[in-house]
Amino acid sequence: MISVVSYYRGLTCIIRLMNIELTPRHTPGASVRQTADGWRMDIPAGPRRGYRLAQLDDYMRLPRRAFPWNPSLTLSLRARLSDSNLPGTWGFGLWNDPFGFAIGFGGTARRLPALPNAAWFFHASRENFLSLRGAERRSNPLAGGEIASGKERPRNDIPANGFFAGTFRSPRWPSPLLAPALLALPFLALRPASRLLRRLASHIVRQDGSAVSVDVTQWHAYAIRWQADAVAFLVDGAEILRTPLAPRGPLGLVLWIDNQYAAWRPDGSLGYGTLESPSAWMEIEKIEWLSTESGCILGNHGKAD
Repeated sequence: MISVVSYYRGLTCIIRLMNIELTPRHTPGASVRQTADGWRMDIPAGPRRGYRLAQLDDYMRLPRRAFPWNPSLTLSLRARLSDSNLPGTWGFGLWNDPFGFAIGFGGTARRLPALPNAAWFFHASRENFLSLRGAERRSNPLAGGEIASGKERPRNDIPANGFFAGTFRSPRWPSPLLAPALLALPFLALRPASRLLRRLASHIVRQDGSAVSVDVTQWHAYAIRWQADAVAFLVDGAEILRTPLAPRGPLGLVLWIDNQYAAWRPDGSLGYGTLESPSAWMEIEKIEWLSTESGCILGNHGKAD
């Protein structure tokens, strides 16, 4: 059971628990199993060839327009990993599953591609390069995006790999409008053209993020507070990032670990594939939702068990 805590306008707040279905997905040899307080996702050791994935989500059978989550809400959970330096990617949070042709990160083949919208904690090994802006990682884990006078500060130091909290905010263009972009794909093989397309993409797909410096092999509490005009990320109760680049909903919940990498580097070079990896696992527990309706005031009114 995932705890969903809902507050309503009035003197008395009502706490409501709901059963939310999480669907496990995994490749052969990997596993997803329930534990006493949550879930454990395992992927086996293996060579560079072959994709290995263990994932939980709540949207696999839904069209993108019917994904379950919109602001305002808070997602919180506790997590730990088998190692702090795993090849591939792992993470947890909210996204719109934009990769509709099953090209990775848990994409499903029955959805057309879309531009990405996401708010998540994400770990990417050094082979990845996932930032459309700059090549430097922010060194201060407590630094974050700023909200001042309703304007965002330009950022060129968004983490491209490592462990980070981050968001993507993109227009909700209908998928058929993205079809002409497929004509540009052959030009990605040309570095000058690829660099130009990368710069253009950075103006359409807006992004923010901040590195997270914790020992991920130990239990930590993570939270994402998603409002329509801002997202805040917390680790063990401390806010590490607040950004006005809030994703557009609806979004789905995803938790995963895999051996994949993807890179679109500032020099225009591309990389994509799978990596040799050891056996690895991620444990998740105490997944909770705090959902607020318009006009309701958040407060410390109790916690669902």
